Order: sequence, then C-alpha cells, then structure tokens
Amino acid sequence: MTEGQKTPFIVREIREQFPALRQQVYGKNLIYFDNGATSQKPQVVLDAINKYYSKDNANIHRGVHFMSQRATTDFEEARKIIQKYIHARKSEEIIFTKGTTDGINLVANSFGDLLTPGDEILISAMEHHSNIVPWQMLCQRKQLILRVAPINKKGELITEEFDKLLTKKTKLVAITHISNTLGTINPVKELAQKAHAVGAKILVDGAQSIQHMPIDVKDMDCDFFVFSSHKVFGPTGIGVLYGKEDLLDRMPPYQGGGDMISRVTFERTTYNELPHKFEAGTPHIAGGICLGEAIKFLSGLDIDAIQTHEKDLAHYAQDLLDTFEGMRIIGEAKKKTSVVSFIMEGIHPFDLGTLLDKQGIAVRTGHHCTQPLMDFYGIPGTVRASFAFYNTRQEVDTFIEAVEKSIQMLK
Repeated sequence: MTEGQKTPFIVREIREQFPALRQQVYGKNLIYFDNGATSQKPQVVLDAINKYYSKDNANIHRGVHFMSQRATTDFEEARKIIQKYIHARKSEEIIFTKGTTDGINLVANSFGDLLTPGDEILISAMEHHSNIVPWQMLCQRKQLILRVAPINKKGELITEEFDKLLTKKTKLVAITHISNTLGTINPVKELAQKAHAVGAKILVDGAQSIQHMPIDVKDMDCDFFVFSSHKVFGPTGIGVLYGKEDLLDRMPPYQGGGDMISRVTFERTTYNELPHKFEAGTPHIAGGICLGEAIKFLSGLDIDAIQTHEKDLAHYAQDLLDTFEGMRIIGEAKKKTSVVSFIMEGIHPFDLGTLLDKQGIAVRTGHHCTQPLMDFYGIPGTVRASFAFYNTRQEVDTFIEAVEKSIQMLK
C-alpha cells in the first residue's frame, strides 16, 4: 500500500487486529465499551513493544553504540509521525509527557510561571479533574483567579456566558475538545479566535478527540494541545504536549535533570533546546516508539469513516436507551461524539454496571473524574458507554438486551 493510501474501513477486519477483543469474560464474548477510559491495542503496537525490549533496549540520545543509536532514531521518528498527524509545524513542538494530566501540569507550572497575581484562567464546567485541579493549584500558588464558564442542561457551553468571562485579564483558556462524560464537541477553533482577540492563550485537552476526529493544530490555532497514548490505541504512561515553538521557548523548564540541560556547573545551568528542555531524565522510550506505531496505524485508516461509524453507534445506542421508562441520558448536545452516559431511575449506576460486567460488557460507572459536572446534574454518577471504531451495532444490540435484563433484576 502506497504512502497516503487508506485501508478500507471494514470493521470485521479491523477487529481482527485487536487480540483483547477476542477473549471471553464470565463465559461471554467481551464487549468493550470503556474506550473513553482506555482503548485496546492493535497487534502492531504489541509487536513494537516486544521488539524494543527484546532487540533495541538501550537508552537514547546519549549512547554511541548501535542499539542506542537505533532506539534514538526510532524514538525521534515517532515524534515526527505525531507531528505530521496533528499538523504541527516542527517536530520540536512535540513534547513527550506521561500523559494528558502530565502535559496540563507542565503547562500549569511552566507557562504559569510567566503569570502574575490577578491574572485569570478560564475553564468550563464540563472539565475533567485533570483540567481543573492543576489550575486551582496554580491560582493558589500565584494568587491568580480561576473562572468557570457554565454549560446548559444539554451539556453545551453557554457561549454568551463564556464571552462575558473572557476579558483582558484572561491569560489562558483551558478547555476540553470533547467531554469525556457528555461526548460534547466544543468549538475550539472559534474559542481560540476569541481567546487570542483578548491576548489570551488557549490549551485544548485532546484526550478524547484525537482518536475520533482529524486534528490540525495549525488550523485550530491552539497554543497547546495535550493527549494520552493509551486512549489512542498506544501504551500507558506516555502522552504528548504540543506547544507553539515561540511560546515553549519562553517557558522555563518544568523539571530538572539529565537530557534537559546544555551545560551544568555548580554555579549555574543552561538548558537544552526544544523539545529536550521539557524532557528531563530517561523517557518512556518504548512508550514513545509504540505511540508512534499507534498513530501510524490510525493514520492508515479513513478517519472520516471512523467518525461516521462511531457517531452512528452512539446515536443508535442512545435512541434504544431512550425507549426505557425512567431512563435519563446525560449529555444531549447537538454536536457530540461516541459517548452515551445515562442513569436509570431507582438504580445506582454501580449496580447496573456490575450486572453488565457479569454479562461480558465493559462500561464505566461513577463520576468519571468530573465531580463538579455530576453536582450540576444532581446525580451521583452515570453509566457510560464509550465507543471506538472496532465496536459494532451487533454489540450495541447485545448491550441493550443486557441493560433490559439488568433493570428487571434490579427493580
């Protein structure tokens, strides 16, 4: 297959590349609807993990021997693969992190160091804890002010209220691209334009978007974009912070140690160039290489067909769930993707999720690290079914039957 040519989107054939999907749970064929928490891994990623540790296990950037040079080449090639996929200008703008949370904390500490008392940070009411707590910590440390843009009951950002809160005092807007609980797709390109109009920067939490839609950070014009490998079919413990080069150059390092330095004396240290300035210590080498493999795998698929398929699954599941008496869907935005969160009157989400598990269906229950959002809806949590391109309508049908059976048992 030539470069740029896409693999035909045939779900059956794609599923065959994910070994975890072929197992049974409690004697039932596994139905994995917890992709919002973590995704399964294709065989090419599993093979790459094995190859690194069995053949290329060496430290990078520092060694002159063959294995070190080969590992370094593969690690830096992964950076270029990611750069190309998200349309960053330079590979130096791709910083490897431990994941989305680590990327946000890096920005909170490094970009936050440039802020002064009285400056404001604007987030939304639908944020994951990882895009709330670091900013609260920064505000306490630097005497900043945290503003929260409200949402409506459908789970959509109230644009008028966002506009009122966005002022010349705002120095950073930090917002999720897609809500992990609601599935809401936020208009990040439009929000970036508004932020820049008042002189603010914008960070986009892409943990739930990069696996579901095309990402173009130049077109989006975001200043920062963060995501995690394990949600995009790669290994855990590795992620990416994209930042505009000029901005990253102005930010001080977040951590000190090896590889992020140019020269060290006991009197002073000068820092390395991008991206190494923000990558102190030995990185998750296998993770970075295998994230590159995961992105390469994803880039070989038709992302538009993926979007259509996943939205179809979500709409199909939501329409069927809506037929149950006492069912309440949480998150009904006009623009949403492959997440369906719901609660059933008189039934705790944990109980329903437990019975679904016994029938071989993996869903997530609880507050999904969005406790303020649960408080807004006045609920303890939800059952969340989150879909990936390897899920099918037949699985949704089985899921609906299992929900009905579970409700009958719990009523």
